[in-house]
Amino acid sequence: MCGIIGCVGRGDETLQTLVESLGKLEYRGYDSAGVAMAGDRIELRKRAGELDALRAAVPETLPGTVGIGHTRWSTHGPPTDENAHPHVDCTGNVAVVHNGIIENYQPLRDELEAAGHTFESETDTEVVPHLVEDGIADGLDPEAAFRSAVARLEGSYALAMVVAGSEAILAARNDSPLVLGLADDATYLASDVPAFREHTDRVVYLEDGQFARVDRDGWVVTDADGDRIDVEIRTVEWDAEDTGKSGYDHFMLKEIHEQPRALRQCLQGRVDELAGRVSLSELGELDPARVHLVAAGTSYHAAIYGAQLLQQSGIPAQAFYAHEYALSPPPIEDALVVGVSQSGETADTLGAIREASRRGAETLALTNTVGSTMARECNRALFIRSGPEIGVAATKTFAGQQTALNLLTIAASPPSDARDAIAALRDLPANVQTVLDESNAEAVAEAYGGSDAYFFIGRGLNYPVALEGALKTKEITYEHAEGFAAGELKHGPLALVTGDTPVFALVTGDGEAATKTIGSIKEVEARGAPVVAITDGQSEAGRYADHVLRVPETHPRAAAIVANVQLQLVAYHVANRLGRSIDKPRNLAKSVTVE
Repeated sequence: MCGIIGCVGRGDETLQTLVESLGKLEYRGYDSAGVAMAGDRIELRKRAGELDALRAAVPETLPGTVGIGHTRWSTHGPPTDENAHPHVDCTGNVAVVHNGIIENYQPLRDELEAAGHTFESETDTEVVPHLVEDGIADGLDPEAAFRSAVARLEGSYALAMVVAGSEAILAARNDSPLVLGLADDATYLASDVPAFREHTDRVVYLEDGQFARVDRDGWVVTDADGDRIDVEIRTVEWDAEDTGKSGYDHFMLKEIHEQPRALRQCLQGRVDELAGRVSLSELGELDPARVHLVAAGTSYHAAIYGAQLLQQSGIPAQAFYAHEYALSPPPIEDALVVGVSQSGETADTLGAIREASRRGAETLALTNTVGSTMARECNRALFIRSGPEIGVAATKTFAGQQTALNLLTIAASPPSDARDAIAALRDLPANVQTVLDESNAEAVAEAYGGSDAYFFIGRGLNYPVALEGALKTKEITYEHAEGFAAGELKHGPLALVTGDTPVFALVTGDGEAATKTIGSIKEVEARGAPVVAITDGQSEAGRYADHVLRVPETHPRAAAIVANVQLQLVAYHVANRLGRSIDKPRNLAKSVTVE
């Protein structure tokens, strides 16, 4: 969602450091940006639109050596200059940036307006500087006034504040990520590590309910009562260069091509092919009676895939939308509840995990992000090791989730001969590389780039891949796309099929699922729809298709992972042909930290 950056210690370079760091956070999704520098007074610059609009409004230097910056993803009020962060109080001496949603902002605003405060924006955030202003007017120092204001807030927040005449940043978090970056010559505060990774690899992840003070003398983390907390300093294992485009036109394309390496990282040290077993020592003993997988978006499609794997291995499993699970969870009993989230900060999934924990369930985080809230709050964590993913549309992390769910299934299953599945996982990076080297997805995109809609169908393990193919197409092309279980076409969606509705059919193997999906292909062909078959050639699907996207022959578990790469490439090339903003699709954000 929104991005936060704060910096103390860079001297005259602070302003430009803030702007450059905001550029590192563009991937989170935003529609306005701003900075505030604190010297004898607050110097504020903010603009709606792309970061270039802010760059044009910011001089080379502004008075002050302490500053905060923000990229906003609109929740309360449209993207305008007035609604952009930072927000200030009536005096202009207090500036605040905020991620999350303050649920009780309206009664607070009503109270403040009745007391004479004037508001300049429609945002929930603006109540905070006005509350601080009141605290200072009552004789509190800025830190005490900040704590007093935070104590009145309900909802989710990552807050950072600067005050005129003070060389400190004050911060607090609740249900929204905030991390300190500790360099030799400066200290940083951000919503995500890429904002400052080029300056330091030493970080402190704040927990809910914690406060931080960052000034020229250093930093301190305290609890709500002001008592100092001993926190762990962690080392980030990836390099700043990992977040660059490396010569690719878009982060998404780069990350699609990074999948072979990401999958090798996921598998490394966890698979013993000679012994025919998977070792996930970080999880301890695994013997779940049943499994609930909770997730949202792309991760939900991975959860459906994982639930099918577990069911096939004899373990009762279900996938749930996290936002529905949190509101009305089914009987949990002895279930292992697995939260699937790329960022480990997804608000919906955190809500589901917390509800499961409240009911006494064992919880497991399956995530890409070490140090994330979900990884810290769950009883166990399984990391997918995909490396940083900058493009808003998830690609390599979906493949990583699918692969990690394979590992989890084999590790949790009753003793059986998993050698074929393990061998297929070993070959997975090479098979994905073959698709990347040989795909004709660009030609398919050229043929169907102007279609009215796109349908994706699959059965079994290919069904969640069909859903994901449709989601990728929606996200970055802005065109209508839908994914279906292939058998559902005849129960209604077939009414939408026309000659201008290409149907992408996932057909791997030569079993019953393949045979029945070919039947669905014939149904849409009879209605004049063009068909693109994503197939390994084991069936006759290619015979009935207008275009074929080939995948290597492999185990059904791995085939679904490999087939998805072709759909990623199709979505990318259609979006590129249409001139879409591929890495920052409209209205979307990388890490959805509001419910």
